[in-house]
Amino acid sequence: MLLVPAGSAHPQAAAPPRQPATRRVPFRVPSEAELRDSAYRISALRGRAILLATRDSLPHNVGNSLRCASCHLDNGLRPNAMPWVGTYARFPQYRARSGKVDLIEDRINDCFERSMNGKALAPSGRDMRDIVAYLAFLSNGIPVGAQMEGQGLARLQPLNGDLKRGIGIFVSTCTRCHGANGQGTALAPPLWGAHSYNVGAGMGNIITAASFIHALMPIDRAQRLTEQQAFDVATYINTRPRPDFPRKIHDWPKGGKPAGADYHVSKEDLHD
Repeated sequence: MLLVPAGSAHPQAAAPPRQPATRRVPFRVPSEAELRDSAYRISALRGRAILLATRDSLPHNVGNSLRCASCHLDNGLRPNAMPWVGTYARFPQYRARSGKVDLIEDRINDCFERSMNGKALAPSGRDMRDIVAYLAFLSNGIPVGAQMEGQGLARLQPLNGDLKRGIGIFVSTCTRCHGANGQGTALAPPLWGAHSYNVGAGMGNIITAASFIHALMPIDRAQRLTEQQAFDVATYINTRPRPDFPRKIHDWPKGGKPAGADYHVSKEDLHD
């Protein structure tokens, strides 16, 4: 107990310790020459091959026509386009959707089960080890917990999307690559239907989809969409029929569900 002499001022409470500023580091794609260990090199390069040709590499784990690089542009090496660069250094991390601290293996399997509408990999199996090895290579030199330039995707502030306008934008801007019915073409993956991501995928969040579209689509930048147009077309895309994700009922067990993450389950039948 602290005794204060009569007439003296009460001592001020001790100031909380200052949190160290998050270190900011530049975006850097390592050179393959840095893969000096032969076993590590073989593993990492096989992991890269899986990420770039996911369905062909792991047909029993992929349930649609997407590959990991469908959402991570330039083979996961483009800054501000959800790059794989630096991801290994950010795990383990607490994720509100799972309500726990996830390992990087958990995050990878999230993509397989949701974005790829498929089955999880064995966490200690060779395929998972090789993918993690490649992601670890892409984080070479990135300190744990650092804020990397070009990390993730610039997120838009929410806007109300208009379905009718979204249809028009899709027809005029998106069909040449994604097909008139969103079924995909040789140029771009399907955006809805049985061969696209399921309702539990990260891209199923309308804000995420709109942010991706605004920043990166159309891929040839023939026309740059406004933020409102991005929300309009994202609303149209994400309210089309797509596979369900039954385990969605267990998401955000401790709260914290983000805006735009409403699950849009269509009652229309899906046909292969």
